[in-house]
Amino acid sequence: MNPLRTGRDAGQAFPIYITVVGGLLFLALAYFAVGQAAATRSEAQTAADAAALAAALETRDQLAAQWLENVTKPDTWQDIFDGKAVVSSACWRAQELAASNDASVSCQPDGPLGYSVVAETNGTVGDTIVPGTERQRATESATAVIEPRCTFDLPGEDAGDDVLPGLSCKGEEWDLDPDDLLDLPKPEDLFDVHLAD
Repeated sequence: MNPLRTGRDAGQAFPIYITVVGGLLFLALAYFAVGQAAATRSEAQTAADAAALAAALETRDQLAAQWLENVTKPDTWQDIFDGKAVVSSACWRAQELAASNDASVSCQPDGPLGYSVVAETNGTVGDTIVPGTERQRATESATAVIEPRCTFDLPGEDAGDDVLPGLSCKGEEWDLDPDDLLDLPKPEDLFDVHLAD
């Protein structure tokens, strides 16, 4: 074996080694950039989901409070369950929660029983090998809906004014006595709040 030839072979392999290591380093940095972008997008989606749910929960609580105020007036219940009762917009709650998640939101009611939110992260993807990412923010949207959980049948006219209908709330029955209104459904018994599919 010629020792001169072995040295020449080692010298030719060095540029290939440098090229392979440089390529792997570039791929690692590219994957890191993709990971940073995915994390920023995930933060925006979390902020949007939380903000939409917060607004819907605030409205659910307002509707439940309206029901409690009108518990002895069953003819008003259906409007409350349908979201037709007068409640104030809860977009302030969405903005408050988004701020705590380092994001800003635009919020609007989505019908009488829902909220649509678009959240944008305050932070950017950051410096990566991909140009322009240092100023790139993530934007995601979410919609939360409020669904009434209860049904009822109004008593007939001959039942009298002091008779309240029973509530059937997703398998739980509430027999309401106008003379004993201490054990009443809570907001979560009356309404379900979830993200729209």
